Amino acid sequence: MTGAPASATGGTGRPAPGGKLGSAAVNQASLWNIANILTMIRLVLVPGFVLLLLQDGGHDPVWRAWAWAAFAVAMITDVFDGHLARTYNLVTDFGKIADPIADKAIMAAGLICLSSLGDLPWWVTVVILARELGITLMRFWVIRHGVIPASRGGKMKTLAQGTAVGMYVLVLTGPLATLRFWVMAVAVVLTVVTGLDYVRQAIVLRRRGLATERSEGAPQAGVAGAREAGSPEARRAGAAGAPQAGVAGAMPGPAEAPADEAAGVPEASDAPAKGPAAGSAR
Repeated sequence: MTGAPASATGGTGRPAPGGKLGSAAVNQASLWNIANILTMIRLVLVPGFVLLLLQDGGHDPVWRAWAWAAFAVAMITDVFDGHLARTYNLVTDFGKIADPIADKAIMAAGLICLSSLGDLPWWVTVVILARELGITLMRFWVIRHGVIPASRGGKMKTLAQGTAVGMYVLVLTGPLATLRFWVMAVAVVLTVVTGLDYVRQAIVLRRRGLATERSEGAPQAGVAGAREAGSPEARRAGAAGAPQAGVAGAMPGPAEAPADEAAGVPEASDAPAKGPAAGSAR
């Protein structure tokens, strides 16, 4: 006898098969899981990508190729860490915060560096970064009413942005340089269109949330009033008031006695005195 209950040992003295799996699941949900490690790698790649891109004035084709490799690894890890976190239930608070920061950081670093080198117009960088920052703030604005899910257009936008920035990081000439211009144009259009769609979803979500709060608030107010009316204090106050009301109704007020006398109703003490007088008269 080991003293362990049969439910813990599977009834055979051996550990239950689910014991190790359960502990493994708990460990996987810790900070150091594969999804979070990929996110950390992407964060570390951001300064490395910037250093590689700006080496030798930022126009050396070899250094730009290395920078493109770092950027490509960062974008690939962005795809895999989210998929792993959702598939194997590795979602953590750190991942929820660090993942979007890593995504925005690598994209912002690429856009700002390319614009500072003169390879990309500044208005393109401003439009894309303003949209990303605005949508992030808007998600926090409506988060108490619900979460705005990532749409298919948003995923296409991310793919187009990553492809366009990667093509601009490389030193391309001829038809490939023309192609990257049109890819960036598509990315800008998708950025604006999906941004407006997210704004629409946020407004609708907030209106529904406020309407739900108002509809739930009215019944709660009625229930609160009913609870107050049926509270022990209210019942005791009513019970104490009822007998007082009955006593007050049984006792005639000061004004009632003169009214009876004015109506000529004889009092009980006068009846014997007046009876004999009436008999002697007859």
